[in-house]
Amino acid sequence: MSVIINFQNAMNHYSPIIIIFLSLGFTGCQTTSELSLNSEVKTANSNDETLTDSSYLFGWGELPMKTATPRGGSSKGSNVVLAPKRSLPLPSIAAASNSFEKDRAAILSLAGDYKVGFHFLETLGLFKEHESAPPYHSWATEKVIVVEDEDTSISLQHILAMYFQDEAGTVTGPMVMKHWRQDWAYQDTDIYSYRGANTWARDTRSINDAKGGWAQSVWQVDDSPRYEAFGRWTHNGNRSMWTSEQGWRPLPRREYSIRDDYSVMEGFHRILITPEGWFHEQNNWKRVAGDTEPTPSYMGHEIGISRYELIDSPSLEAASEYWEKTSPYWTEVRSAWVSVLASNERFSIHQKVDGKSQYEHHFEYAGKIDEGAPFSQADASGFARDTIQQYIAKDSEKATEGY
Repeated sequence: MSVIINFQNAMNHYSPIIIIFLSLGFTGCQTTSELSLNSEVKTANSNDETLTDSSYLFGWGELPMKTATPRGGSSKGSNVVLAPKRSLPLPSIAAASNSFEKDRAAILSLAGDYKVGFHFLETLGLFKEHESAPPYHSWATEKVIVVEDEDTSISLQHILAMYFQDEAGTVTGPMVMKHWRQDWAYQDTDIYSYRGANTWARDTRSINDAKGGWAQSVWQVDDSPRYEAFGRWTHNGNRSMWTSEQGWRPLPRREYSIRDDYSVMEGFHRILITPEGWFHEQNNWKRVAGDTEPTPSYMGHEIGISRYELIDSPSLEAASEYWEKTSPYWTEVRSAWVSVLASNERFSIHQKVDGKSQYEHHFEYAGKIDEGAPFSQADASGFARDTIQQYIAKDSEKATEGY
């Protein structure tokens, strides 16, 4: 078993892979496609030249090959065995006595071992200079663990556990890394919404408005906030689905690593329970700036689909082992962020301080515990709190946005 246990050593030996891992697409299968080379297409941007190297792209028709070919992870993951499909509704949902219990059963069913496929397609642009962009595709394997189940509050931690296969067919791994977290709160009246420019602010709603709904808050790999959205589960026959309200999100790495012409994702998303596992659908407008912009402008629009398919193999038990060792530290990190949110109506976060991202500090500390260093709650609590405070922008500061 080859599990990442020391962050600095991992960065030295696997930095290209870690950089990919930290994106929403991280790494997975090679994004090659079977594309037709026989079609011809003429576009206004091609000076009416006939393009013989082209392919069909959903929603766009025939495009030049370089535009129709997906970008994404270039490392190759090992083969996976998918679990048998399930009948819907799931027994736990069907047996629930009321809508609240059905909601809980649906949320808890998101846990498990998955192959996750990420697919994103820009569907249009709103500036005349816009040109169609390559779609995005990658995949990985990850375990989703129930961290907390407190009736009206459920927390799910995603942990990547990826095996890699080289050109000779040799499989190495698993490479393990803490990924994102999703927290679910029933009838939540306090929502921390993203406002652009690395800034979050509290929104409140009445108990009547929150009645029957669930807020989903999503947290980065270092447990700093990403976005929060309020929505509602519906259960109709064999369809269980949560749909969010419109909300804002920071750009994911797959976008900010290659673009700087917009800064906010504005849209809604859905989660559906499927025979294979679950399905995450996104509908995003690419907004140039946040709430500091008096009149909004948009670069374009994208759709996104993430397929979570349950797997029987390979084993992702290494993710459980990592979490068993390091979860006491991450508990302190979460607690420190609870204090930040409780004491701030609005706050901004520096992406880097002294050239270092926040996740590097946390991963280094957790890596030492994973290696066997003794855990001290007092030391861990102080380190987590002090680290986070370094990255909270003071009132007179503008949050740094460099990655």
